[in-house]
Amino acid sequence: MNGGVLAIVRPAISFIAVLALLAGFVWLLRRGSLRLSRLAPRGTIFVETATSLGDRRSLAIVSVEGRRLLVGLTPAAISFIADLAARPDGAGAMQGDRQ
Repeated sequence: MNGGVLAIVRPAISFIAVLALLAGFVWLLRRGSLRLSRLAPRGTIFVETATSLGDRRSLAIVSVEGRRLLVGLTPAAISFIADLAARPDGAGAMQGDRQ
């Protein structure tokens, strides 16, 4: 009879452990502790930095195929504001990883 109970308890404990690990992983992702976007390959468009202006409006510096653009963002539109000069240090989008 002891073998029958063990056959039920061991898979149940394993299942609970997997659920606990999954819940911990989701909690870390939602908290922002895990930055998986840094592991992904970069495309041709990259947001260097973004600053909130309040009321769901923001400014962002975006790198697109070697160009740096200042854009304004609202819930209804994305507006081009200025074409910025390339970074003098040659770092490109590598330094401005804040959002």
